[in-house]
Amino acid sequence: MVYAMAMILLVEDDRIITAALSRALTDAGHVVRPVGRATEALKIVTDERPDLVILDLGLPDIDGTDALRMMRSVSDVPVIVATARRSEADIIQLLSAGADDYVTKPFSGGHILARIAAVLRRARTTAEEQPTAITVGDLVINPRQRRAELGGQPLQLTRREFDVLAYLAERVGQVISRRELMNEVWNQARIGEEQTIDVHISWLRRKLGETAAKPRFLHTVRGVGVMMVDPR
Repeated sequence: MVYAMAMILLVEDDRIITAALSRALTDAGHVVRPVGRATEALKIVTDERPDLVILDLGLPDIDGTDALRMMRSVSDVPVIVATARRSEADIIQLLSAGADDYVTKPFSGGHILARIAAVLRRARTTAEEQPTAITVGDLVINPRQRRAELGGQPLQLTRREFDVLAYLAERVGQVISRRELMNEVWNQARIGEEQTIDVHISWLRRKLGETAAKPRFLHTVRGVGVMMVDPR
């Protein structure tokens, strides 16, 4: 299988795993930047803008989930988490923190390469298909620049919050189910995702200056999903 070359930041402190993964990624045509600490990774994400990050959670300096949240505060780079955690609650937490995908240890080189190809393909396709701007009332969203403004003031959104907001704004007046959001925004099809979706909708409401009781843009349709409405 042929993979498009990408610059991949590999954040893993186990030298044996690092060597094996680096070899598999390099053989597939990728450029690999291996580091063993979250602080190093954060600097590279900011300064060098890799195409994708593979992030181990068991890092010596910062908990991997916290490192993921820090990355999301400065970058939209796709992140695949490598974890030994398998519970549904742990996976939901990782996706909520901003992971684009995950693999559970142990995994093969072929498995991680397939995940990388899928995540990069989605990221590149999304970038190509994005419109210049979406306007809903006094909310303006620029998907290509990944910026959103409300009443002329910039909104500070996480990667996932932006993705949810843009997806809903592109479908004004349509009721979008939680399952559709999980499939299309998280690229996951999992049972028990309601908490993840509801948390992000709650965060978005707060940043849009509204509440579930007094919505302006995001209206909940009980038992169905959520709908973006033009308040005008």
